[in-house]
Order: sequence, then C-alpha cells, then structure tokens
Amino acid sequence: MTQKISRGLYLVTPDCRDTGELLAGLQHALGGHPALVQYRNKLAGDEARREQAAAAAALAHEAGSLFIVNDSVELALDVSADGVHIGRDDGDVAAVRAAIGPGRILGVSCYDEWDRAVQAVAAGADYVAFGAMFPSSVKPDAVRAPLELVRRAKAELGVPVCCIGGITLDNAPELVEAGADMLAVISDVFRAPDPAARAAAIQALYE
Repeated sequence: MTQKISRGLYLVTPDCRDTGELLAGLQHALGGHPALVQYRNKLAGDEARREQAAAAAALAHEAGSLFIVNDSVELALDVSADGVHIGRDDGDVAAVRAAIGPGRILGVSCYDEWDRAVQAVAAGADYVAFGAMFPSSVKPDAVRAPLELVRRAKAELGVPVCCIGGITLDNAPELVEAGADMLAVISDVFRAPDPAARAAAIQALYE
C-alpha cells in the first residue's frame, strides 16, 4: 500500500554543486514544514547526488516531510526515499512502478498532456504533475499548461494533482482554488529572504 500523499507545498531542491550550501538552504526551508521534498539536481555528478540525496532524505524525514527523488529509480531506492518522480525521458511508468514496488510513491510529469496523465494513472502513478503553470526561470522554454487541465484532472483522475512551473506565493491561490493538491516550488522559496517563512506561507494555503 502506497503512503498517503499530504496536500501542500512540494518543495523541490535547486541545482547546486555545493553540498553544504544545498543542505543548509534545505534545512532552513524545512522550517516551513512542506508536505513533500523532492531532490532534484541536474548539475551534480553521481557521487555528489548520492551524498546529497541521502542527507536531504534524512533532513526531510526529520522534519516530517515525505521525500521524493527526481528522475532516478536507482537513487530513490539507494537512499530509501518515499518515492520517485519521472518525466518523459525517465522510463516507462509501468516499469518504474514494478521497480519501486507498491509501497513507494510514483509521480509522473504530464506537462500539458491529458492523455499522458490518463495513461500514467492507468500504469500505476500515485499523482500526476502539470505545468509549467506560469513562466518559469528554471525551465524558461517549458510548455504552458492550462488551468482547466488541473480542474479536469481533479474531477476525473482520482489521484492527487501537482502543479509546477513559476509558482509563487502570489499566484498559488488560484491553483489551490482550481484543485491542485500540491504546489511544486523551487525559486520562490529558496530565493526568498526567509525561506522558512515563505514555505510556511505556501503550506498555510492548505490549512
């Protein structure tokens, strides 16, 4: 039985080669008690990613947050993550589900594609993610997903819906209103003057 996914802030780590800097930033942001943490780092090498992911998992669990690894089933299993999140190029959804077993969370990026979301759920996804919802500094060329997709997914798919891309405290309420169960955020938290306060403010939208 897969763990229950909590609603709220889905904090995603920024690309950072410096392990100390990354973990210090994460520890600060965790003061805001996000529902989930995703380790994502496109800059670090394999050894650094393993070290960072293991340490991040420990911090997230200590703070009471679920811990998800982006892209890598192997790394997720290595660090005993609560789950893995995959995109278009990270393998077949059903194969990933088989690899991680029934007890771990499987999230799937669906961009602006309704059919991909339907197929992902049928293949064993525990949640689907749509976006970019707004212009994103992390992925400036990302396709934009309409708000209506979130409403439809919430009404028809029967799994939690995550939104990603350019989400800030200012624009988050309209996503919550549309039915988003989770808001994946990087920059608006980690670049805030007080990451813990910003994380707490986003999480509070669900309380």
